[in-house]
Amino acid sequence: MGRFLNPDYSAFETALNSEIYIDKTGLLAYANKVINTKQAFICNSRPRRFGKSVTADMLTAYYSKGCDSEKMFDGLTIGKSSDFKKHLNKYDVIHIDVQWFLSSCADIKSIISYITQSVLEELKEYYPEVLPNEVLTLADALSRIRNSTGQKFIVIIDEWDILIRDEATNKAVQEEYIYFLRGLFKGTEPTKYIQLAYLTGILPIKKEKTQSALNNFDEFTMVSAGTLAPFIGFTEEEVKGLCEEYAMNFEEVKAWYDGYDLISHSRFGDKRYSIYSPKSVVEAMLRHKFGTYWNRTETYEALKIYIQMNMDGLKDSVIQMLAGEGVRINTGTFSNDMTTFATKDDVLTLLVHLGYLTYNSETEKVTIPNKEVSQEYL
Repeated sequence: MGRFLNPDYSAFETALNSEIYIDKTGLLAYANKVINTKQAFICNSRPRRFGKSVTADMLTAYYSKGCDSEKMFDGLTIGKSSDFKKHLNKYDVIHIDVQWFLSSCADIKSIISYITQSVLEELKEYYPEVLPNEVLTLADALSRIRNSTGQKFIVIIDEWDILIRDEATNKAVQEEYIYFLRGLFKGTEPTKYIQLAYLTGILPIKKEKTQSALNNFDEFTMVSAGTLAPFIGFTEEEVKGLCEEYAMNFEEVKAWYDGYDLISHSRFGDKRYSIYSPKSVVEAMLRHKFGTYWNRTETYEALKIYIQMNMDGLKDSVIQMLAGEGVRINTGTFSNDMTTFATKDDVLTLLVHLGYLTYNSETEKVTIPNKEVSQEYL
């Protein structure tokens, strides 16, 4: 049981111990279905405070050999699944929180080597007979372990995109990071040692020209949430239940915090989900007062900078949306970073991923999702 290799369940336990916890373990059923398949490479992006870290911690607590978490999950949705125990605490799990490494690293230029060495140290303690000192990369280490022992890994990376966002102008660090991720996940060899890969952050995977830097990943985003739509934030039914429990007016909660329209497509038909901002709903329930809670976790300055660019009449589009109208955009040209904007559509697509706009995939229009977010534009 280590910090990064096979961690315990203490991080997820804090979520379960909270006064308000909404069961999202249905996502584990999807992960179990795709584990050890071509669909086992998942990137699930969503705005700040929409449960990214809780989900990463949940996956770790469920799969990690460093846990005995049967009692923790037994009463939750996944506990009713037929393959609940088949995958429970059966895997070597590597959990990397890039935000933590960034804040702990003295020199940004050494961030990749810092991550690599930290995880390698624990792998060498766990598999001393397999990993000699000359092993210098995680990809090489995992490949050697798989070849010698047959053991495959689950790799979970939280805040995967923090270097793309916070080091937006540092091309050298970004290139080294993308190279690191490619070595770990892309190609034939990684399919031999990766059982499941789960990346989560705000942005989808960085594009190089028109292609994803990791094009073997299935992406679930605020533009196209797919099967994972009900696990992105709080659903309307979940919010109705909280309103009854905390004696809050549902229609007012809806006006303040609803508005993220996501559609899940499947062979059984399309299903639309009205998604609410989790942070805001929880704060409103606990404080018994409506207000702008989620916005405080994002910087107003960032929104102001993007709008003041006024690219292709961006300000006029914002005024249009404040009047309740939708604006048609093309989301396909966005490069999935914080600096490469060719058109107004790229800026508006970024604002969808940040949570400042919602995107309707049927009309291909963006709108301001709710009262809370409209306050920021005003």
